[in-house]
Amino acid sequence: MKRCFDVVLVFFASMVFAIPIILVALAVRLSSKGPVLYWSDRVGRNNTLFKMPKFRSMHIDTPAVATHLLSHPDAYLTPIGSFLRKTSLDELPQLWSIIKGDMSFVGPRPALFNQHDLIEMRTSVGIHHLKPGLTGWAQVNGRDELPIPQKIVLDSEYFDRQSMIFDIRILFLTAWKVLMRDNVTH
Repeated sequence: MKRCFDVVLVFFASMVFAIPIILVALAVRLSSKGPVLYWSDRVGRNNTLFKMPKFRSMHIDTPAVATHLLSHPDAYLTPIGSFLRKTSLDELPQLWSIIKGDMSFVGPRPALFNQHDLIEMRTSVGIHHLKPGLTGWAQVNGRDELPIPQKIVLDSEYFDRQSMIFDIRILFLTAWKVLMRDNVTH
């Protein structure tokens, strides 16, 4: 049922966001050197790795670590990088990951391949069995501002409360947070 919901929703989202996707791709291409997309190695269901696309918001020489681990993350942003991140437009290419089945619309955000502490904590409580999501319960309850242990608590709560109604609630809360640009640090 969830996969069917994802496929139908990605079809509608692709139609709604087709023009913004094209415009963002052009803006990324024209505003900085390098590819339009950044393919990040992420941890998926059962700790398998997959390539997750995002519109590139940072310069091509940026280290492959979580943004909060960079000493001066703003120094790595492209001219439109901050805007892309604050509006979450950099996330639109992840519709491809949903089509492929690597991700769902709702689930824990996929960890970077080198976020060993997050991966280990998720595995210890069984969260690694969930398909990662474009958004999740932790994102609507703090996003960038949450420390890892708090993300684990919220991801565990999602694991226990999974339902179609809960996913729809999270999607509506996500839309609200994105419109308000709430809890975005970088």
